[in-house]
Amino acid sequence: MSEEFKPIETQEAFDAAIKSRIERAKQSAADEAKKAFTGWISPDDAKKSAEQITALTGQLSERDKQIAELTAKVSASDAASLRMKIAMEAGLPAALAARLTGNTEEEIRKDAELLASLTKGSGTHRSDPERGEPLSGVEKAFFAKNPSLKVN
Repeated sequence: MSEEFKPIETQEAFDAAIKSRIERAKQSAADEAKKAFTGWISPDDAKKSAEQITALTGQLSERDKQIAELTAKVSASDAASLRMKIAMEAGLPAALAARLTGNTEEEIRKDAELLASLTKGSGTHRSDPERGEPLSGVEKAFFAKNPSLKVN
């Protein structure tokens, strides 16, 4: 049963004798490293993830920009529609609807009422001699003092 001890005399014999021990040590070190870094990602995977995040962030930023532009267009359209509706209700011409100011419906209505009161005259209008209407006394005096003006 007793085997005699043989001294190792060559490098090849030494390598062959400890080869299995080296493989077990390598496997043990690899298992410990896997266990220690469980849940971590490799540097290459981290770089790929960072590139994907950068690309997706750019797309998200572009979408946010588009949403902001479309929201602004819709808001402007709604405001113009509201101004037109209020102008029609106040009896203003459509051309004056864009001139109405205010941030709320109440403010726009007040402005429309003011503008409507300014555009509605006292009921008198300038005479039109071309349609056979004679000039009033005030108009005759005005054109007499300003002969360079035409009576159109």
